[in-house]
Formats: sequence, structure tokens, C-alpha cells
Amino acid sequence: MTIFSLRDSSRAARPAPPAQAPSPPAAPRRELQPVTLPFALFDALLWCFGLWIASGLRLETPALTAGRTLEAGGTPILGLLLCAAIAAGVHVLVARLFGLHQGRHLVGSFDELLPLALVVGATALVLTALGAVAGERMLPLTAPLIAAPVVLVLAGMLRYAVRRAATRAVPDPRSACTARALIVGAGEVGRSLADSMRHDPSSRWEPAAFLDDDPRKRNLRHAGAPVLGATGDMRAAAIASRADVVVIATTVISAEALSALTARAGEIGLPVRIVPALPEMLDGDRRTIHDLREIQPQDLLGRRAVATDLSTISAMLAGRTVLVTGAGGSIGAELCRQISTFAPRELVMLDRDESALHALLLSMGGTADLGRENMELADIRDAERLEAVFAAHRPEVVFHAAALKHVNMLERSPDEAYKTNVLGTHNVLAAARRHGVERFVNISTDKAADPHNVLGLSKRIAEGLTARTALTAPGGSWVSVRFGNVLATRGSVLHTFIAQIERGGPVTVTDPEVTRYFMTVSEAVQLVLQAAVVGRSGTAMVLDMGEPVPIAQLARQLIEASGRTVEIVYTGLRPGEKLHEVLFAPGEDSAATGHPLISGVPVAPVDLRDVPAPVAPRRASEYLTAMSRVCDAMDLPVAVGL
Repeated sequence: MTIFSLRDSSRAARPAPPAQAPSPPAAPRRELQPVTLPFALFDALLWCFGLWIASGLRLETPALTAGRTLEAGGTPILGLLLCAAIAAGVHVLVARLFGLHQGRHLVGSFDELLPLALVVGATALVLTALGAVAGERMLPLTAPLIAAPVVLVLAGMLRYAVRRAATRAVPDPRSACTARALIVGAGEVGRSLADSMRHDPSSRWEPAAFLDDDPRKRNLRHAGAPVLGATGDMRAAAIASRADVVVIATTVISAEALSALTARAGEIGLPVRIVPALPEMLDGDRRTIHDLREIQPQDLLGRRAVATDLSTISAMLAGRTVLVTGAGGSIGAELCRQISTFAPRELVMLDRDESALHALLLSMGGTADLGRENMELADIRDAERLEAVFAAHRPEVVFHAAALKHVNMLERSPDEAYKTNVLGTHNVLAAARRHGVERFVNISTDKAADPHNVLGLSKRIAEGLTARTALTAPGGSWVSVRFGNVLATRGSVLHTFIAQIERGGPVTVTDPEVTRYFMTVSEAVQLVLQAAVVGRSGTAMVLDMGEPVPIAQLARQLIEASGRTVEIVYTGLRPGEKLHEVLFAPGEDSAATGHPLISGVPVAPVDLRDVPAPVAPRRASEYLTAMSRVCDAMDLPVAVGL
């Protein structure tokens, strides 16, 4: 088993055929799209047969006569043929309105059943109406109504037979290199996955069996694969089904459940694959549910459903000029990618790192034209440069993600934290206020809630500056969004752990009990966009981070996934680090918002006059003293040693 990779491997998860054998040709695929003429003819014949059956039932005799009227002693041939011709014509015309014969629905699918019933019912009503107003009755008046269910059943059976013929299992030359999958989850996702495996000629997977903890699914069999028990029966099910791989088929799963399933699969020596999370399938990269991939570090947090009100977010962004500072960073880049899907008039991407902007453009569109007018190379410490950017673009919405964020480095360089996180934020706020920005979102951190380090101090002051602008600006919304660590960002603990494991160890953890809040970058940005809509100006929006993650447990999971024996060494907490982070300061009263995963807390404003001007030269300790004094003025307990 290979170690986790931080690169996107969602496309590279299909097992390759043996190296010595060339890839076999794809199996022929039978299409399930109807052909207009044959199906129209079949439906016409069914109406002829159905009307004959209905007339026989109505007249209590199935006999045919050569006469044209009912007095001839049986169903008249001419009347039957005339009514069948009318029924066929009406059926085809109404079917065209519903696209029944033109491929709007897959043949034999449940989606096709309702329009088929509507077409048959409409045809029966037209025939009945014509029979009621006709001077000479060709068939019993109720015959079309009796024939309708007969035609519907026969047409449904015909389509089901076509579907079965098109999708039945056939000998496949790929079978020698196909992996048998034990699918965990027999719900909608698992069943769709099994269908994709079975019917996609490019698939290298075969559904062998399901596992599901729902007792109501114990007798289920889908795509030829039975449910062989609950997840606790993985070993027995794997042996019985001769499985080669375990596939976790769910878009929502807790970290504990994912860890348990991975551990069970590891005990029996089976690799684990997982379907992409929902945002991955909807990110415009043409991924599908059967693009299985290996477990990634972000999966260790589990998956939870994050519902956002896309209509309100679209109303905030569509047709507007949006500026993102720190666009080359992990949060800023994801903000740009998600904002671009809402069709802003202009998305201005600002960063001081040209290489980061180059990488961002490549990730968004595959090209990297840094000469575009919406690409701005600027440092938020430079107030004059910011003024020029705001004057040129006149942004209406600003997401301020530019910041220094590494706790240990900022403990050694508080002056840099002050210049970027405090004065840089001051510069961005001032430019935004002067140019009439309608909505300003300051990206903060959970370390600002109860500041015990330089990072927390600087970001808490940035929250206060944002709150103060909300009081003094003539309009607009000015909010901060506070959340914890983002998994797999540059310089995160995962990068450190993976690098240490690849070197053979040891993996260094500060304390056996230390915990941290984590979110995936996609989840965090989705909630940031929602918080920008529901946030009350002058407050800090606090994202629900779920349960804190034990760092030692995260390290053990990564080591287990690597298949190596690596030692964990505990180094002790470093200056500025806490055993457990918090999202709310003591005494902070959180209030519910319009979203269940977002809370609001009041923020004490910081007057811009309380922020000293950057006069050089100045010792680092003076910057720390200045920040501590500002936090004292906000009535915040400060635990940073001077």
C-alpha cells in the first residue's frame, strides 16, 4: 500500500492490466436510445392488439367479423383497423410532444414510465371522444379506456425486454484484468457506482458484492451483486465474493467510520478506494462517480454535507467586480476558483507572489497569462499600490485572505506579523472604504478567539479593525470569518508528517493530547461565501469546524496508510502553541445566523488611530508590545510573553 499523496489522484485510481499484456479493446456497448420508426410501429401494433382484446372483453367474444358495425356479431375488422390507425397516429403525435421516441429518456427506465403512461392515457381519451361524437360506432365506446392499461403493460414489457437485452452481461475480453469490487454502501451512490462498473466499456471494475449496515437491505441484489452483510462482516464478504478491492461508496461519512473501514480492509490486505466527494464531482472537471481514487488526507476528517444557498451567493457575486487578496494562497486560490463559477463581471486576483498567481491561473483554466488586467502583483503593506489597484478596478466585493499564518515563525518575527496582518489589513480596509466597497470579508483564524501567540494577536486586531470600519463607513457590510486549520494547505501539518514518513521517520508531534480543528479547503470556502451573505456587519462569523482532531491519531493513520513502521516522537509544545484551540473567547456570546454551521460573535472595534504608524527602525519587541496594548484596550486577556 502506498503512502497518501497530496496531489489530486481522483483520475488515476483504476487498476491497470498486467504489464505484460496489452490493454484489450473495449467491449461493444449497446445503446439504450430508442429508434423512432421501430418503436412507433411496435406501439401501433400494440394498440391494434389492445383494442381487439378490449372489444372482445366488452362484447364478451373475441371473434372478428367482416362487417363495419357492432351488429355483425363480433369486433368488426374495418372498425378495429380504423380505430387502431387513429390510435397509432394520435399516439405518435403525442409521443413526439413528450420526446418518447426521440431519446429523451433511456428505454425501459423509470424516467420513461410516466411519459409513456401519459401518452397512452391521452390516446385513449382522444379515441373515446371521437367515438362519442362519431355517427357510426366502430368499437364499443369504452374499448379505448379498457385497452389503455393493456397497451401500457405490453409497451412497458417490450421496453424492459429491450433494456435487458442491451444491458445483460456478455463475455468480456477485459475480464482477465478486471478488479472485483466489494462496495461499502448499497444506497443510491453505491448502486449507481455498480451500474457504472457494469455498463461502462472503459471500466476496469466489476461489482462483486455490497456491504451495508441497514438491515432492510440484507436481501438486496443489484447489478448482479448481492448484499453480503454489514461492514463488520468485511472479511467474510471479501472471501465469499473473491474481492480484490474495497470501494467506499458514499459522499458523506464520518472520520471514525472511514478510519474503521480502512483499518478492516488493511487487516485483510485489500486496497481501499473511495468515490469523489460531491464538490469534486461538480467542480467542472468532468469527473464522474466511477472515477475512484485512493484515500486522501482530507478524507481522514470524514465528509459531512455542507448545504449552501447558491441563489444568495450568486446574487452577491454575479455581475459584480470581486477582488481577492492573497489569491495565490490556499484559501485565496480556492476562493477564486469558486467565485469564478458565479459569473462575476471581473475577478481581480491580487498577490505579492507572481509564481503563486501563475499556478492559480493554470489550475483555473490551463493557461497562465499573467499580463491580463485582472492579475495584480501587489503587497498589501504598500498603501499607495493598493490605492492604485482599487482605483483601477473599483471592486464591489472584497475577500481579504492575504496574511502571514505560521505560528512558530511569527513568534520569532512579531514585527512581520504586525506589518502584514495588522497594517496590511488596515491598508486594504482603508482603500476599500474610500472606494465604496459594498461587502468586505476579512479571513481570520480560530487563534484570534483567545490569543496566546503573535498570530492570534495580529488577527484579532485585524478583526477589530474590520469591526471599526463597519462603524465608520457610510455603508456596506464589513465582517470577519473565523475558522481553524485548513487541511493539506502549503506548510500544513500533513505536509510535515508525509515528508517525515517518506524519509523513514520519526514523525514529530508536540504532545500526545494535542488537538486541532481542521476543515477541507473546499468546505471552508463554501462556508466563507455563505458567511459573507448571512454575516451582520461588524461581527465575526465563526464556522462550525466539527470535532477537534487528535494530531497523534492523524499521524498514526498516515503511518498505517504508508505501510511502513515509523516512530512517533513527542517534542513538547513550543512557544505560542496551545494544547487545545478554541473558536470562542471566554465570555463571547455566539448568536445563530441563517446557516446552521455559522455563528456570529461581537468584536470590539479597534480605532485606526490606535494602530501605530510603521516607523523604522523599530525592534520586534516593540511591535509585540503595541499589539498587546491594543488587545488590552479590547479587554482581551493576553497570554503572550513579552
